[in-house]
Amino acid sequence: MANLRVSATPGRDSDAVMVVGDPHGRHMPESQYDAVLFLSFGGPDGPQDVLPFLENVLRGRPVPRERMLEVAEHYYHFGGKSPINDQNKLLIDALKKELAASGPSLPIYWGNRNWHPLLTDTIREMAAAGVKRALAFVTSGYSCYSGCRQYRENIMAAREAVGPTAPDVDKIRVFFNHPGFVGPMARNVSAAVNTVGQGPDVPVLFTAHSIPVSMASSSRYCEQLEEASRLVAAEAGVTNWKLVYQSRSGPPTQPWLEPDICDAIRELKAQAVTGVVIAPIGFISDHMEVLFDLDTEAHDLCNELGITMARAATVGTAPEFVRAIRDLIAERAWNLPERTAVGRLPASHDICPLDCCPAPVRPAVRPG
Repeated sequence: MANLRVSATPGRDSDAVMVVGDPHGRHMPESQYDAVLFLSFGGPDGPQDVLPFLENVLRGRPVPRERMLEVAEHYYHFGGKSPINDQNKLLIDALKKELAASGPSLPIYWGNRNWHPLLTDTIREMAAAGVKRALAFVTSGYSCYSGCRQYRENIMAAREAVGPTAPDVDKIRVFFNHPGFVGPMARNVSAAVNTVGQGPDVPVLFTAHSIPVSMASSSRYCEQLEEASRLVAAEAGVTNWKLVYQSRSGPPTQPWLEPDICDAIRELKAQAVTGVVIAPIGFISDHMEVLFDLDTEAHDLCNELGITMARAATVGTAPEFVRAIRDLIAERAWNLPERTAVGRLPASHDICPLDCCPAPVRPAVRPG
């Protein structure tokens, strides 16, 4: 269980920002790492990939096959291709330029958990290139089993598959309260509020991927999402907001985080609300859960109920967010003494403790 040591950062009660070193990398020491691993979820590149991809995602999970086929239809609705891969390519290209301009000057390798380029293949490529020690940036900004620990387990499994030449890989901390994430998201929320045109009191529903309650209760997922939503709402000048969830995939007998986005919209209708902003705070790009669950299902429901809906953009390749990723790399590569964070919660730990984000207790799968 390498790379699971704890390194805590003292908490603060104010919303002050801690600044990391020299933003341009001047007079900095040599990097402690020789590469960056960009690690993401992955998605199908065409209709023929959809079912194999979903089988990878759901392997070992008690999700009924009919639910898998239902989700497959979401991908077929968009031609069988997930936008996540192209969006990751754009973010990687932007990050390459930022590292070249500001340092540390490190090559970037890309690997996915569930589809090509698969993580094990990427670790093998890194080993062949002579990479000895890498930093992993994971495209999940929050702490929970599926968004943090499972990626670390994926890395360890890939290293074991490659063998003794595999590089050591350390995961970068989660970034939910980094101002480079909060700032662009707040501007996107403000733009969406203006689009609805009903003034600053229009309700904003911050939405994130639902997870099993057992997974949430053993992590800081909900606390971090609430804090990120609070920070974005405050910067956007929004006072009427709520955190909701989407994209549930578990069996009905297993409790998952609620309220669901569509239930929250129906509740607004019952309150005679005529406009709403939906802000996908739990995502960094407009991939399938955003395009289908929000831009299709939630949008159709709002139309049916006579509610004007505006969906805030995700941060994507916003320059401030790209610089934030660079800062997260720089603070570890150059062993800088401070960590950038804003709000009531401290910057998350660099190195996860052994008991961090344990796997959820899954219901037994009945035979037959």
